[in-house]
Amino acid sequence: MSDQIDGVWVKPLKVIPDERGRLFEILRSDDDGFVKFGQVYMTTTYPGVVKAWHLHRVQDDNFCCVRGMVKLVLHDGREGSPTRGTVTEHFIGDHNMLLVRVPAGVHHGWKCISEEEALVVNVPTEPYDPRSPDEYRVPWDSPEIPYSWDVVFK
Repeated sequence: MSDQIDGVWVKPLKVIPDERGRLFEILRSDDDGFVKFGQVYMTTTYPGVVKAWHLHRVQDDNFCCVRGMVKLVLHDGREGSPTRGTVTEHFIGDHNMLLVRVPAGVHHGWKCISEEEALVVNVPTEPYDPRSPDEYRVPWDSPEIPYSWDVVFK
């Protein structure tokens, strides 16, 4: 995969374990990459399932996989972007605790690569509006996006 897509922010998360369990902060209003708060929601993905592709024209997404592992893939198809055409992969979850901000206009999706259901938390910059959803979808296997969800051994 290529270099980072313009506007993407990746924050390593510090996990603090003790005898009671573990704690980690996902997103703070004083983080360098914080834009604004819209809402918080959690979604799950079953092993081997691909949830892709979609983008937003207005909101940024801030994704963190809090259980399991997902391969989060981004594609920059934005007109005028210095990274137009770039595809990146981010392996996030139990073994690599990261928060990834996906800017508006960037296609994104993920595949659950763990043996158990993955739990993904999103903190988008805008609240969901059912009257006018900021959701634009492309099929997971669209030829518009140069990416294969197959497992690749490097």
